[in-house]
Amino acid sequence: MIIRMDKLIKAIGAALDLVEGELLGATTYHGKRVAVLAAAMGQRLGIGRETTLPLTVCALFHDNALTEYILSERLGEGQGQMMRLHCEYGQRNVDSLMFKENAAGFVLYHHERPNGEGPFGKQEGEIPLGAELIGAADSFDVIHQLEQVQPEELPKLHQELWDNMGTIYTRRAVLAMMSVLNEDMLRSLRNDRIKETAGNYIPAWSISLKDHVLFNLAQFVIRIIDYKSVFTRKHTSQIANKAWLLGGHYGYGPGLRAQFYLAAALHDIGKLAIPPAILEKPGPLDKEEFEIIKSHSVKTREFLEGIDGFEHISEWAANHHEKLNGSGYPAGKRAEDLDFNSRLLACIDIYQAVSEERPYHPGRDHQTTIKIMYEMVDKGELDRDIVRDFDRVLAEWSGRDVPPPEF
Repeated sequence: MIIRMDKLIKAIGAALDLVEGELLGATTYHGKRVAVLAAAMGQRLGIGRETTLPLTVCALFHDNALTEYILSERLGEGQGQMMRLHCEYGQRNVDSLMFKENAAGFVLYHHERPNGEGPFGKQEGEIPLGAELIGAADSFDVIHQLEQVQPEELPKLHQELWDNMGTIYTRRAVLAMMSVLNEDMLRSLRNDRIKETAGNYIPAWSISLKDHVLFNLAQFVIRIIDYKSVFTRKHTSQIANKAWLLGGHYGYGPGLRAQFYLAAALHDIGKLAIPPAILEKPGPLDKEEFEIIKSHSVKTREFLEGIDGFEHISEWAANHHEKLNGSGYPAGKRAEDLDFNSRLLACIDIYQAVSEERPYHPGRDHQTTIKIMYEMVDKGELDRDIVRDFDRVLAEWSGRDVPPPEF
C-alpha cells in the first residue's frame, strides 16, 4: 500500500499550528506561512530539488518540539535554555524523517542571528542556508502577522527588512525575501488562501506503508501529543506499542500490523486542539469541558481523513472512544458499526488510561485494570473476547512499559 506523505505532513502541520497558537500566541497558519516563504525564497536562490522537500518540511515543522521543551520547563528540566532545547529537540525530530543529510541544522539553527546573538552564537556565514530562510520567514511573520498586511504596506516591509539586515536577517535572506514578497505573495498568505498555497509548495511524496520513515513520523507525532500534558507522557507511545504487540498476537501480516500501529500512534492527534487546563484538570470535568474533550475524536478524523492510504487508519483512530452499547462518543456507534480493530483500539486506549497515573486516579496494576474492564464488558461497553485476550497477553507487562517495535 502507498501512503501520500505530503498529505500526512500537511495534516500534522495543521495540528502543529494549533499548538503554536495556544502555547506561543502565534497567528493562525503560522507554520504554513513560514513554509511557503522559505520555499519561495529557496526557489529564488536556486536550491536543488533534493533540498526543496527537506526545506519545506522543516519550515512547516520548525516548532515541532514546542510541547516537549515546554513540558521540560514545567518539570524543572533545562531551566534557562528553552530556546536551545526547542531547537535541539526539533532538529532531532526532523532528522528521523530521512532528511539528516539534506537538512543538517535547518531547525537547529533557525533562531540564529547574523550578529551572533542566537542561542548557539552562530554568525553570518556559519548558518546553513535552510536555517537562514526558515528563521527569516519565522521572525518576519511573527513580527508583522502577514495574514493581515495590506499591499500598500509593502514598501514599509521591504525597508524593515533592509534596516535589519545583519542583525535579525542575513543578507541573502533579505534579498530573497524582498524578491518574493510582492502583492501576489501577500494575498496567497491570507488565511482564506494559505492552505491552497502551502499545498502548492509541498512537493508530492509517496512511500510504502512498510517504509521506516512512516514509523519514524508516527513516533515524531507521538512525542508532540504525549508532551502536551504532564500526565500523558507515555500514553500514546504505550498505546501504539501495545497495538503492535497485540497485532502480533492476532497474527496480523506486516501491512495490517503497520496500519494498526499507525492508527494507535495517531489516534489522539486531535488532542492537540484541547487546552492543557482541561487535559490536566485534577477533578471531574463539567459538561462544557467534557464536550470540549469529546471534540478531540472529531478533530482526529478531520486531520486524518483524505490522506491516500489512510482510509482504515483514520476510521480506527476516530472510533477509539466508541462503545458497543452506543454510550461512547463522538457518534454513539453501536456494536454493528464497529469492526474488530475499532473495538481493539478502544480497549487498548481504556487499558492504558485506567492503568496509568492520571490527575484523578493513581496508577493501577494489571489485575485491577482488567477487573475494571470486565465491569465495562458487563455493561455492554467492551468486547468480552478482546478483554479476555488482554488478560492473557498483557499480564506479564503489569507495571512495565511495552517496548517499541524494532523496525
